[in-house]
Amino acid sequence: MANPILREKLNKGEFIFAPGIQDMITASVANKVGFDVVYGSGYWSTASAYGLPDAGIVSVTQMVDRMATLVKTCNSAVIADADTGFGGLLNVHHTVRSYQEAGVSAIQIEDQEFPKKCGHTPNRKVIPLEDMVEKIKVAIDARTDPDMLIIARTDSRQAEGFDAAIARAQAYQEAGADVLFVEALESKDEMRRACALVNGPMMANMANGGCTPMMDAEEMKDIGFALAIAPALTSLAAIHAVEQALVGFKQQGSPVPEGVPIGDFKEFCSLIGFDEVWEFEKKWAK
Repeated sequence: MANPILREKLNKGEFIFAPGIQDMITASVANKVGFDVVYGSGYWSTASAYGLPDAGIVSVTQMVDRMATLVKTCNSAVIADADTGFGGLLNVHHTVRSYQEAGVSAIQIEDQEFPKKCGHTPNRKVIPLEDMVEKIKVAIDARTDPDMLIIARTDSRQAEGFDAAIARAQAYQEAGADVLFVEALESKDEMRRACALVNGPMMANMANGGCTPMMDAEEMKDIGFALAIAPALTSLAAIHAVEQALVGFKQQGSPVPEGVPIGDFKEFCSLIGFDEVWEFEKKWAK
């Protein structure tokens, strides 16, 4: 069953800002810091698990496995990226049921052609509006857990223009999507206008290095967004930290390179559950 906190917060009108989680080490750290909601990014999960670009290469089976593991590891509700639903209407039905069994709190489906591309890379193509409306209806019909939300994303801003993207979001809202996500808006004015024109909870993507202006939670809430994600933050921070550690290691020939912050090993052992392992061994050791 889905963690109901995401739906509860949206119903109360509480703004939600979810960090992206690319692997289970990051998930464990997020547990320590404390978040009600996290985002299972397709881009960064694919890169972390398989070393591949977010270009529709991984399968629904691979992604469901990754999201199910994230749900088990996290103390938070998980918003899960499901690309295009991995194909046609039957694929969407199967994807929704599979993600629901994994225990995610929201499934995000986009209107790109399959195979898809990352929402902040060029040359994305979208399917006809009517086809995506059918996908949303199938997704809603496939869902049996009322606490799992359906997020409808449109990638049409660059391919068809702002007005067309808004028309799509409006149509997806009418089809029954719980949250609307107009990807890759290009200015704060577009973001404000989008929230004013779409009659439903709106989602923003604060993708470091993307084409949407970056802003904090208060500004997004003021503009009219209900939900936002920061999918790249933890991954890009980790990339930088790992590179600095490796450069220091290579240059200094030391496992404790000068000037490189390093986490505490004993603390991390506790964070991922070794305390329970050691308690078990004390109880059952012969």
